[in-house]
Amino acid sequence: MAVKKLCESYSKSFRGEVQRWGCMKQTGVSLRYMMEFGSRPTEKNLLISAQFLHKELPIRIARRAIELESLPYGLSEKPAVLEVRDWYLDSYRDLRAFPEIKDKNDELEFTQMIKMIKVRHNNVVPTMALGVQQLKKGINVKIVYEDLDEIHQFLDRFYMSRIGIRMLIGQHVELHNPNPAPDCVGYIHTKMSPVEVARSASEDARSICLREYGSAPDISIYGDPNFTFPYVPTHLHLMVFELVKNSLRAVQEQFMDSDKVAPPVRIIVADGIEDVTIKVSDEGGGIPRSGLPKIFTYLYSTAKNPLDEQSDIGSSGGLTMAGYGYGLPISRLYARYFGGDLQIISMEGYGTDAYLHLSRLGDSQEPLP
Repeated sequence: MAVKKLCESYSKSFRGEVQRWGCMKQTGVSLRYMMEFGSRPTEKNLLISAQFLHKELPIRIARRAIELESLPYGLSEKPAVLEVRDWYLDSYRDLRAFPEIKDKNDELEFTQMIKMIKVRHNNVVPTMALGVQQLKKGINVKIVYEDLDEIHQFLDRFYMSRIGIRMLIGQHVELHNPNPAPDCVGYIHTKMSPVEVARSASEDARSICLREYGSAPDISIYGDPNFTFPYVPTHLHLMVFELVKNSLRAVQEQFMDSDKVAPPVRIIVADGIEDVTIKVSDEGGGIPRSGLPKIFTYLYSTAKNPLDEQSDIGSSGGLTMAGYGYGLPISRLYARYFGGDLQIISMEGYGTDAYLHLSRLGDSQEPLP
């Protein structure tokens, strides 16, 4: 069905071209390089950046489009996955149809186009989640989720690649901002305070908990608010928000019917030589050891699935306390994108500690799945 649809919608020569570009070598960049290059957003540098993206983005996008064609268990044929594949093929076609970038006007036009591509792909995560949901509904119960390893690995590659594509586009577009915030180079804040970002993200998570449950545990943050290092604040906000939201929900549900006061969620920020580590600790009862391997899969959530209630993804602007089971695996990919990691250690019957490691050095190349 999926292949048939591809044959109907796209010519043979176009499909052959996508295959060729998908086999080309990708070129990774490091956080440090993005920061140093972007600190001088001259006309010449913006032109070099646009020419690089004009060649690099079609390679990365073609790779994902090809993979979307050959997923196991019939995932490629699910309507939501077909929709995502068409977005990738449309974006590939737009990029390849764009003529050579020779001057400032070409560069500005190209920037507008990649801005539109980024918007086109805004809903990729919930739409893919819907595709997996469509698969889960029709799947043979004998297939255990651990056996769906191929799908987990594909989604890890797919979302990691998406983080990279959105970072490259967002960084280039933001370099055109005539009034950048102080100490900001595109998306990168050269003097980001992890304590301040953690405070802002935990306030956001707490307000959602209040809205959903009517009350919320306190949050205590320990660390030097004056300590700064270069990082992407939106990435860190997303990761800390997810971890704190999980902790608040666990504590809230553990102490909902108890006379005891719910213990606070604790956030500790430590600056080491190699890593900045943020620990989020809760006393929300912990996760059974048998459940730990599942928390980083895309097919596991202990909460009610919001996609079951919302068929129109585009309109679901409201955040809920529990998502479609993608928060932790995607947070780990954001951490790994710039050379960090995310680990979860749990004591069943007590609580959970999440360790978010962020690389201070900024030298590691993007992972290129």
